[in-house]
Amino acid sequence: MRTLNLGILAHVDAGKTSLTERLLFNAGVIDKLGSVDTGNTQTDTLELERQRGITIRAAVVFFVIGERVGNLIDTPGHPDFIAEVERVLGLLDAAVVVVSAVEGVQAQTRVLVRALRRLGVPFIIFVNKVDRPGARYRDVMEALAAQLSVRPIAMSSVIDAGAKLARVEALAPGDEPLFSALGETLGENDEALLDDYVVAPDRLTEARLWRCLADQVARGLVHPVFAGAAMTGAGIPALASAIATILPERRPDPDGPVAGKIFKIERGWGGEKLSYIYLNSGTVRLRQSLGLPKGLERVTAIHVFEAGRVHGAESLRAGQIARVSGLAGARIGDAVGGNPLGEWAHFAPPALETRVLAHRPSDKAALWLALNQMAEQDPLINLRRNEEADEVYVSLYGEVQKEVIQSTLLTDFGLEARFEESTVILVERPLGTGSGLQILFKEPNPFLATVGLRVEPRAPGAGNSFALEVDVGQMPVAFYRAVEETVFETLKQGIFGWQVIDCHVAMTAARHSSPASTAADFRQLTPWVLATALSAAQTVLCEPVDRFHLVAPMENLSGVLTLLAKSAAATTDSVIADGVARLEGTMASQMVQSVQQQLPGLTSGAGTMETSFDHYAPIAGPPRLRRRSGPDPFNGTEYLLRLRVVPI
Repeated sequence: MRTLNLGILAHVDAGKTSLTERLLFNAGVIDKLGSVDTGNTQTDTLELERQRGITIRAAVVFFVIGERVGNLIDTPGHPDFIAEVERVLGLLDAAVVVVSAVEGVQAQTRVLVRALRRLGVPFIIFVNKVDRPGARYRDVMEALAAQLSVRPIAMSSVIDAGAKLARVEALAPGDEPLFSALGETLGENDEALLDDYVVAPDRLTEARLWRCLADQVARGLVHPVFAGAAMTGAGIPALASAIATILPERRPDPDGPVAGKIFKIERGWGGEKLSYIYLNSGTVRLRQSLGLPKGLERVTAIHVFEAGRVHGAESLRAGQIARVSGLAGARIGDAVGGNPLGEWAHFAPPALETRVLAHRPSDKAALWLALNQMAEQDPLINLRRNEEADEVYVSLYGEVQKEVIQSTLLTDFGLEARFEESTVILVERPLGTGSGLQILFKEPNPFLATVGLRVEPRAPGAGNSFALEVDVGQMPVAFYRAVEETVFETLKQGIFGWQVIDCHVAMTAARHSSPASTAADFRQLTPWVLATALSAAQTVLCEPVDRFHLVAPMENLSGVLTLLAKSAAATTDSVIADGVARLEGTMASQMVQSVQQQLPGLTSGAGTMETSFDHYAPIAGPPRLRRRSGPDPFNGTEYLLRLRVVPI
């Protein structure tokens, strides 16, 4: 069986869900077109999604286009819910990136395309809303090449763009202008095709051009661009044909070893955990025990996505996505059976944090439990609790996400909660190399373990890593695993209380006393040793910096530049054309909201600014301390007292 996992990705309001609805309708999966405005689309099933007209959770629908069967995955477009997109990208065989013909390339478009290219996921582009006033199909085509670093090939022509009766015509590969576009563009990566295009163009049949196009799309070398209007269906047949013939597919093996990934978790009506699994290989049957990182779990129910609905099944076969019950210990990202399938896209982590307070003091415990359930569904909210001060914090991508969490707490759990003003999350980076060592049976070490650790900085954006530089045969594997897990947990709170990033930790010494030593000895000793190493290396506090794209009328440029200067923004590029100024640059994330609030007043509502995370940069001035949760390993005496241990 040939299958295709197809993602529909876009900046918010580009028409992504409407396109999903149209594709499903044309494929016969649904009998009636839904509308985002009326809140009755196939994929936006949450009440909050219907109320707000935005996609919050990724949704899966089985579809058949041509001879292909597969899963159509509609993803959120709003940047506040990028974590939901992140968990889906690693499952995709291909994607359709939707761009509005009116707004053109937007901030989220750039973020998504960069992620797709980094993961090697092939994609085609659909320019939507060509029938809306202000549609600029030709300008958008130019912007795709200039701003996304892609090689677009126009597969459609648009007549009367911006008019209600705009027409879209599919171009034939054997006719101009598409024949020349394919010959020149595909020839850049295929010398034989280029030779025939120049010397003997009659050899370039439509079938050959189409095969070459499919091959180069699969390799990420070219990106066909289709135009249309999802609301009216204009241009959709050509797009559907491309999905059926151009995009690469996979041939999963249902008889192979079980291998897949859990990419989404929900809670059922009775509070039971529901795990969404994509199975890449093998077959999972009802009442079968599945191997998960935390151990074996028994499958109690399987619901597969087929024929536009979800229904119970006796088995889950390779190539399918199912909602599985019974996996109580499952977590998002868990590998099922074999090796993990694909990698997460590693978008930037949330840049904001807010304190959550229960409206009624008696609801504190219930609020903590509810937030824990929500963290299962979205681990990047990074739930954090300071037990000493009885404070609860969540990480956020933006204010819309905060409103959604607040609304979900009320509607799903009956809890009224208040969110304090969001603050920017800082991070710590190691400045140099440092080491720490505590030796078994030697003061002041009270634990039955020897642990030596060395920390050193990694390249920006490389993340944290751990390696063993000791003989792994001298201790049980569980002890090494305990050290590694504790290292990553300890790095969540550095010298100043913020998460340490881009840090490599190597274990340089290890010893135990058999049979007295336990994994707990290594778990309790590791934070103390790591804190010593980090203190020797020292860390620098860094703040998140966003890249902005600002558009404003030329007559307001002076005021806009003054605003950017006051916000300490650095402008790296500016283009002034047709009375409009387009500025690009960077600014500290903490200044973004202030600029966005002042921009409409400076430009009579005509100015817009889009931002996306760019990098972390060191901050000047005295360090900003973050209140620490749990025992402080950077204060050895206090740490041992909190653990109720004393030096031997």
